[in-house]
Amino acid sequence: MSLTPPDLTALQAARDHYGLDLSRADLDSFKPLVEGLLASWDTVERLYEESASPTIERDWYRPDDADNPYNAWYVTCEISSGEDGPLAGRRVAIKDNTAVAGMPMMNGSATLEGFTPRRDATIVSRLIEAGATIAGKAVCEDLCFSGGSHTSRTGAVRNPWDERRSAGGSSSGSAALVAGGVVDMATGGDQGGSVRIPSAFCGTVGHKPTHGLVPYTGAFPIEQTIDHVGPITATVADAALMLGVIAGADGDDPRQPVGLQPQDYLAALGQDVTGMRLGVVTEGFGHDNSDPGVDQAVRDAIEALRRAGMTVEEVSIPWHRHATAIWDVIATEGATAQMVDTNGYGLNWDGLYDPECMDYYGSQWRQDPSQFSETVKLVLLAGRHALDEGHGSYYGMARNLVPTLRAAYDSVLEEVDVLVMPTLPITASKLPADDAPREEVIARALEMIANTCPMDVTGHPACSVPTALVDGLPAGMMLVGRRFDDATVLRVADAYERTVGGFPSAVGETTGSAV
Repeated sequence: MSLTPPDLTALQAARDHYGLDLSRADLDSFKPLVEGLLASWDTVERLYEESASPTIERDWYRPDDADNPYNAWYVTCEISSGEDGPLAGRRVAIKDNTAVAGMPMMNGSATLEGFTPRRDATIVSRLIEAGATIAGKAVCEDLCFSGGSHTSRTGAVRNPWDERRSAGGSSSGSAALVAGGVVDMATGGDQGGSVRIPSAFCGTVGHKPTHGLVPYTGAFPIEQTIDHVGPITATVADAALMLGVIAGADGDDPRQPVGLQPQDYLAALGQDVTGMRLGVVTEGFGHDNSDPGVDQAVRDAIEALRRAGMTVEEVSIPWHRHATAIWDVIATEGATAQMVDTNGYGLNWDGLYDPECMDYYGSQWRQDPSQFSETVKLVLLAGRHALDEGHGSYYGMARNLVPTLRAAYDSVLEEVDVLVMPTLPITASKLPADDAPREEVIARALEMIANTCPMDVTGHPACSVPTALVDGLPAGMMLVGRRFDDATVLRVADAYERTVGGFPSAVGETTGSAV
């Protein structure tokens, strides 16, 4: 990608960008100094290419409509180590914000279309080493900035329960493929709820791990303080199995804490939950757009956990209702600065970058910024204005409020083992028409995140499991636990699944095992 030496016009542009008081003579004086300094860029590029791993070649296919149920596949493949392991025989879909070497990665957006990564993401390597077969890349929403399934450049992903409705986003294809029985499990990414939202809409299990538990290395970032990847599966046992494979430090992701020790998630399942304490978060119910049927389905699910032996009590966390505003500032200013202005990866952190992705995407979006989705345009308009007016101070205020917000949940979690609330206030909404007005497109993308986005800011583990159907559609119950105690969250989720005898399925069979 060779850096072009700056001519006078380029130096004038840099001068004007920063408002420097430099004359033509000053610029002529600076020009050889700048060129001399930039020689180091050529050295770094040469050294990087000498040390980089060779590109992996893999076969892949673009499925036609007949082989693409729910419009959920971006590309398909068959990648397997052929080795035995905990995931041997399991077919896995990889969300298309996550790198699989030698296969196209679009991230749902025209701004990345045509890019092929040269290395596997950490979680992809771990899945292959565990014996899984990578079956393809699942469609995701445009730059992953939508809770609906209607913004991907490849077209809307349809919900297996009702193909007129949203599959949820941004891990839309992942949840649809699992719910439709096309794959056994899938990966998802979650910055505002994007593992849990499609899981609630499609009736799958979606586990957002504690922030930093699973390395994000090789997934396209939005904002490093809220970036998560995690499993989407048909059963809690599969979520625990997959989490055990992908969790743990990789040494390349500064989101991960020093001394990280994953738990034995499978061993936690099946344990008696008698006497464990469940805190029902008052503020998680009764939102302005809450469907009473969803609230009641979650209350009924809570009663099932009471029958399983858990002690249930109502708890109040007033800061839960402030969390969306804090997320708005962090996600909007953070994504503007990192995901767009500094081309996904940002700067100033000690982790593994993807320089090829940064260069390709940075060049693509600048050639035609009109290709951004309506939701990303909203983020950029608000984020640029806020950054120009506040110079990042509002981002700083929001980040400084996070410890208070986190402590609001932590203090209650000292008294109870797990928190519970609806994953989303609604069931799957109808997909907007192709010519729907901007206001509807954006509303369907962001209307459901009030309970999910707080956990991305605080980093607590949160698992969505299906409740009984509401008017024939799935709804989700969200269980939230102490940070890095994902095992307890999955233990309670498994107890619920066992108590109700398995989850409803879009393909006509109850998942899981009856008690």
